[in-house]
Amino acid sequence: MAAPPSQVFYPSGFQELFSTWKDFGSQNESGDTALYAGGTGLLKHQTSRIPVFPRNIISLEKIPELYKISRTERYIEIGCMVKLSQILNMGKIIPEGLTRCLELIADPQLRNQATIGGNICFPSRRLDASAPMIALDAQYELRTAQAARWIQASRFSSLPGPPSLAARELLTRIRVPLEPWSFTRYSKFNITGSSEIGGGILFIMRNQKDILTDIRVIYTGKAILREKNSESMLAGKHLPLDKKDALAFVDNWRAYLQGLEDDEKSIFPGEDSIFRPELIKARILQFIESTLMNISD
Repeated sequence: MAAPPSQVFYPSGFQELFSTWKDFGSQNESGDTALYAGGTGLLKHQTSRIPVFPRNIISLEKIPELYKISRTERYIEIGCMVKLSQILNMGKIIPEGLTRCLELIADPQLRNQATIGGNICFPSRRLDASAPMIALDAQYELRTAQAARWIQASRFSSLPGPPSLAARELLTRIRVPLEPWSFTRYSKFNITGSSEIGGGILFIMRNQKDILTDIRVIYTGKAILREKNSESMLAGKHLPLDKKDALAFVDNWRAYLQGLEDDEKSIFPGEDSIFRPELIKARILQFIESTLMNISD
């Protein structure tokens, strides 16, 4: 007996969306139904000429609220259906840490299709946008049929496994603070012999005159890595940094990474045949050390 044909739904508002979602199952409960934003996640690892889709697809493209962008003096709010290229085209309004990450995602064609909400909610690993969102203290609006709530980006995506979405809950808005940072650096790692990206690492720093007031270093792979004790250790130090302080920061990260050996499969990307977490760890430490040397005497 032939499989029933796929169905695609185009709700025009939240009420219709959640009603359809309830009738045809949650993506968190069944593989037969999926929300559709830019589509890049559904197509990511498909290699056949005819792609395979879930039986029921609920497209978000007809819901105007999900495309809205608004700005105040303190933050910018971005709807989950805004394309990555649209965010980049906003120019200097967008914090440099977010811009640096987004501009290294694939190519312009994919950035014209992929949405910021899809990047943040990718289920099997934390994609590029998660690091700057956490570093910048972004917040996410999550909505169900009954209510909406705000959650810190760090709480949403810092652990291994899928993002912190309840059943039939949708990320609708991203609120990004516009506080300036004085120094930003971002790097994306490749895995030799694999088409899979080895994650990325973001370094941002804020200072007042010659005093370092805030520093954040965040790695994004299958999970988020952040060593907050090291960040606290450098806060209040004079710039340029003493090299001893910089190397102590690197040593803290080295010890932190060594303590992750039992959980490497759930943290670092890689295929079984070429899984090399030690290489990614070395790249992380090299990035941190070279960055700190730039602000040390």
